[in-house]
Amino acid sequence: MPFARRPLSPVRRRAAQALAVTGAAALLLTGCGSSGSSSSGSSTSASPAAEAAGGGKADAAGGKRTVKDATGKAVEVPAEPKRIVTLTQEDLDAVLALGVKPVGITNGQGLAEPPAYLKDKVQGIPVVGNLLQPVMDKVIAAKPDLILAGDMQDEQVLKQLREITPATLVTMAPTDDWKLAFRGIGNAVNKMEQANKVIGDYDAKAAKAGGELAKNKGAAVSIVRWNPTGPSWMEKKQFASGVALDMGLTRPAAQDKDGNAHSPALSLEKLNEIDGDWLFLSTLTDDGKTALKEVQSKPAYQELNAVKNNHAVTVDGSVWSTRGGPLAADVVIGDFSKALAGN
Repeated sequence: MPFARRPLSPVRRRAAQALAVTGAAALLLTGCGSSGSSSSGSSTSASPAAEAAGGGKADAAGGKRTVKDATGKAVEVPAEPKRIVTLTQEDLDAVLALGVKPVGITNGQGLAEPPAYLKDKVQGIPVVGNLLQPVMDKVIAAKPDLILAGDMQDEQVLKQLREITPATLVTMAPTDDWKLAFRGIGNAVNKMEQANKVIGDYDAKAAKAGGELAKNKGAAVSIVRWNPTGPSWMEKKQFASGVALDMGLTRPAAQDKDGNAHSPALSLEKLNEIDGDWLFLSTLTDDGKTALKEVQSKPAYQELNAVKNNHAVTVDGSVWSTRGGPLAADVVIGDFSKALAGN
């Protein structure tokens, strides 16, 4: 199955709006909305659809809880899951941030191995396929009691997964942000209080790091993924952009657009759209790296203010171009701080 999930094209984004009404907020049921300890400032209450569902209740006799996944589907899950398989790096990022070690994982986005930023945390964990492309025999061998299926949209694959274990959850709707999806995963694994604390700690760290950027406080940062067909800048609600905003940074006027998708690939004639006080560039494939290297010698690229000021920074696309999670957010904060603090 192709990586249709990311980035969302403008057409797919519009088509996804109906699904977004439920979203991962449907995971935030009465069983997880009671924690008031988060210092994030984000609401932890359930969506109207989730409140109406009234799920999140435990069955003490069977050791089960009922939650809703990101599509609004009620799913019975173990009260204390022991064998979790994650099908995206966002799911993997989330459970690791909650102190849970899964029994099966997939490779990172655009990679033939787990993402490098999580490598030291996943040593010895079996890989059961590529991103959203599970090999069913390998999933079966992992003996999962809970499968976190990211933003899986292939109903045939979901059906096969649910035959392995009915406790299979779609954890992210097309327009959900990482914090919402993370809270939903926290609820699914019965660690909602801890999830709220992780987000509160992240918000505090982002604000602190943003306040230490000296003359670059509030700088306009251009966030771009270079594809084989050209560069695409990221909208304001895309993961890395959200981290920038949480740090008090801004986006260039041309990129100051709501949404969590990428722009269409730009031609050289429109390359000025990727300019800013600082330019953060990522790639996901070797073809993308080649395309970026080729354009860096061209006048249109060299005339960008960020390039002339030596403010163009290359970052890891397998982190910056994902849907995000707490551990990835920590990497992005570090990248911004390294580039901007004291410069």
